[in-house]
Amino acid sequence: MPLKERITEDMKSALRARETARLSALRLLLAAIKQREVDERITLGDSDVVAVVDKMLKQRRDSIAQYEAAGRQDLADAEKFEISVLQAYMPQALSQGEIDAAVAKAVAEAGARGPQDMGKVMAALKPILAGRADMAKVSALVKAKLSG
Repeated sequence: MPLKERITEDMKSALRARETARLSALRLLLAAIKQREVDERITLGDSDVVAVVDKMLKQRRDSIAQYEAAGRQDLADAEKFEISVLQAYMPQALSQGEIDAAVAKAVAEAGARGPQDMGKVMAALKPILAGRADMAKVSALVKAKLSG
């Protein structure tokens, strides 16, 4: 079953079960998916839906940091719940060893010799790791590998 259909079915079951917080999070996700489809005039595939979920997760993490800094634990807890709902639609995360191996392989295949080749390496890694690893951490790992 395509990911978008699974989200829709989960929304319907949350509606039937009267899980208002879960329902709200799923409606936000479906609205973001629909917005992107309308903006780009396309139908999103699973990888595109994962990208939307990943973006929403990143926004929630930023919000949590800001809410906790402001002493608003109630709002931070609401964002954490949304993260738990959204996380269910992400592919299985890779282990640090798998990420290291992918970075080493991409560096070797790209023939990268220094920091100036970082773009080539990241371009090779993005389709492989997107949604399965924190790309900011991957970028830092590639930068360290190319600098050292």
